[in-house]
Amino acid sequence: MASKKHQNPSGGLNDAGRKHYGVKRPVSSGDNPRRASFLARMAGVSGPERDSKGKPTRLLLSLRKWGASSKADAKAKAAAISKRNKAKKNA
Repeated sequence: MASKKHQNPSGGLNDAGRKHYGVKRPVSSGDNPRRASFLARMAGVSGPERDSKGKPTRLLLSLRKWGASSKADAKAKAAAISKRNKAKKNA
């Protein structure tokens, strides 16, 4: 888990955190294969989307940064993106 100094309050990592962990910025729209991979991976992560107080967890905040509103939405979007990318590749 990222330390507080690397976390963006609205979800994901801040610039310092991305530099520290060597990762790229989130892709919030489009058919980028990185986006499909991230959404599919995070859709399968165990844990709640909201805490006991009803506030979104870091999981839900990161999904929102990548353009999904829930784990179910992330799974559906990942499948749709992968399907479109496969169709483009075979065309």
